[in-house]
Amino acid sequence: MLITHATIITWEIPNRILEDYAIYIKNDLIYDVGPQNKIINQYPDEFQLDANDQLVLPGNICAHTHFYGAFSRGMAIPGSPPKDFPEILSKLWWPLDRSLTHEDIYYSALVCMIDAIKHGTTSLIDHHSSPNAVEGSLDIIASAVRKSGIRCVLCYEVSDRNGQENANAGITENIRFLNSLKSSHSDLSTISGTFGLHASLTLSSKTLSTCREISPKGIGFHIHAAESSDDEYDSISKYGVRVIDRLDMHHLLGPNSIVAHAVHVDSGEIFKLLETQTWVTHQPRSNMNNGVGVAPVESFLRSGIKLCLGNDGFSNAMWEEWKTAYLLQKLWNHDPRSLSGNDVVQMAIYNNAALANTYFPKAPIGTIIPGAFADIIFVDYKSPTPLNSNNLPWHIIFGFQESMVTTTIVGGKILMKDRQLTSLDENEIASRARTLANQVWKRYESNYKT
Repeated sequence: MLITHATIITWEIPNRILEDYAIYIKNDLIYDVGPQNKIINQYPDEFQLDANDQLVLPGNICAHTHFYGAFSRGMAIPGSPPKDFPEILSKLWWPLDRSLTHEDIYYSALVCMIDAIKHGTTSLIDHHSSPNAVEGSLDIIASAVRKSGIRCVLCYEVSDRNGQENANAGITENIRFLNSLKSSHSDLSTISGTFGLHASLTLSSKTLSTCREISPKGIGFHIHAAESSDDEYDSISKYGVRVIDRLDMHHLLGPNSIVAHAVHVDSGEIFKLLETQTWVTHQPRSNMNNGVGVAPVESFLRSGIKLCLGNDGFSNAMWEEWKTAYLLQKLWNHDPRSLSGNDVVQMAIYNNAALANTYFPKAPIGTIIPGAFADIIFVDYKSPTPLNSNNLPWHIIFGFQESMVTTTIVGGKILMKDRQLTSLDENEIASRARTLANQVWKRYESNYKT
């Protein structure tokens, strides 16, 4: 098809904004980009999707999320509020993930995918946990991904917190799913996988060694690290080393691995992350909500760390994460010069796209150029001031709203047009999710008491 009457934000390096341009999409890729009259004349018989002079840009990417957290929205935690991060885990997340069934996994994923499509997020890297429904859980999420049409990287969170047998089940699920992807060539452009690990504080040396030994060649790990200071204290007291050093001792870092959060790392750990070319993801809204501290974002960026932006299960409106990251560093450092808009773009656009491309190497992601994946959104932003490639980051931070996304396309397929979903029935999914969530909450209360 042709996308016409578009003002295109290419997110190339350097970025360009092209007015009155058109895009020709063939199969799942962008085939041609050029002035509108030229493109229409070259492909006169193709279906035309009129952008009506909206901004047309690559879809957003989320580098770390948790689909299963969808059923926590509005849920009250019994008793006194958690006083620290370990209590947040023990009072909220661990009883919740033990309450999930296969159907809950499916619908919680669909809820998040609707949220992503409506808010212009086209690729997500998920980190899943359901200790009482481990086997086949990643296949269930994958089926939701296929139904929705978005692009996802999946893994299962291995942890020793529910015993060795459950940890082994998580290891098996990761390996089974990764092997299934190898034999399913049709999914490789929209579904990929990595090896999930919870965090150092819930993983024994034996389990870490087993995961390293059994992981297929070339597969990295996706693990929470130093999200709170408790993770560091635990590692130092039990193993005599800091978290990142411990992960490196088990050969879990590297150019295919993702470390989520890294709030409490020291300079030596930063050097280790840089040396191993490990990806790091920043989730400012989650860190603020959990009261765990503020990641050394500017130190990461100055050192050359490949720092990306995720949401940790918050809404898939990634521009909200942009704004939070931008403002938080200024407040934390008592300096309005901290973390410029260009820094946020480096994380959320260029680094996120580079990370996504490690899982989907067939074509570039996150840019509008010939040969790239056709993951595209329309944004109805009527700028009251001049907009150009230099000031665009600040237009996004201070002007863009998720409600401005009107059309979402992934791999050349229209998933939402004029704010109407085409691949998913939001009312049916929300209705079923409410019923299931009520049952999950009852099981949660039972798990909480035990």
